[in-house]
Amino acid sequence: MLGAASLPGWTAHPDVWLLVAVLAVGYWMAIERIGPQYVAPGARVVTRAQVTAWSLGVFAIWLSSDWPIHDIAERSMYSVHMVQHLLITLIAVPLLMLGTPVWMARWVLHPGSRRFRVVRSLSRFLPAVIVFNVMLVLTHVPAIVNTSAENGLLHFSIHSALFLTAFIVWMPVLSPLPEIPRLTWLLRMVYLFLQSIVPTIPASFLTLGDKPLYKHYVGLPHLWGMSTLEDMQVAGLIMKIGAGLFTWTLIAVIFFRWAADEERRQRPQVRRALDRELSQMSI
Repeated sequence: MLGAASLPGWTAHPDVWLLVAVLAVGYWMAIERIGPQYVAPGARVVTRAQVTAWSLGVFAIWLSSDWPIHDIAERSMYSVHMVQHLLITLIAVPLLMLGTPVWMARWVLHPGSRRFRVVRSLSRFLPAVIVFNVMLVLTHVPAIVNTSAENGLLHFSIHSALFLTAFIVWMPVLSPLPEIPRLTWLLRMVYLFLQSIVPTIPASFLTLGDKPLYKHYVGLPHLWGMSTLEDMQVAGLIMKIGAGLFTWTLIAVIFFRWAADEERRQRPQVRRALDRELSQMSI
């Protein structure tokens, strides 16, 4: 059992290690053996930035799924469970997508296949918003949370669903494929804004509730002497403030990149207009 102010004893998670090894070794093998078949001779198979992003994404998966976060999330604190989900959906998956070269995305999805058509259909603006919000609601239903915390297979299935649907959710913003184009700068900001609204509902239930929402965590020992209700309230704050700040920071980054892109695009026009003015003055 977890003491009131101590971490759980170390527990081996070979399934997590296997997943991390598959992602790391599989990526390396794809770069070495498959990539050269898809890129032009002399062209780079992958960039250093992509390798770094993929490595950080794999690290985030390991961090969220191994000891101690995994053990605390299951045996003690829902707030840590919330951190676990956010690490997977907001950190790990976007990094993996940024680390995926175009040729690798084509190799996985096979443009023209049924799998590709399904992903492309779900990655449009409205379907992706629906996928995100449906998954968000399901993963906060008390009956599902309580059952998954006590059922390893269901817990694994929910994490797998979170992982896979996160790719759909991020496709409109970070798609590596030109066949599934990213939204325009403006629509990306609107899309992320819409994605930030619904999470405030379960977050409000957690932070403003006068009793714990999830019975599984009632009576379990918590770190730092926190009560179960305080743990739930912290989880709500993490979801509302932490995830909200992340989303709004990303919106700000997109806005400034959009502004910089517009400036670069208009710079030749401004230079030509200035040249015309100077030529007229010289005449």
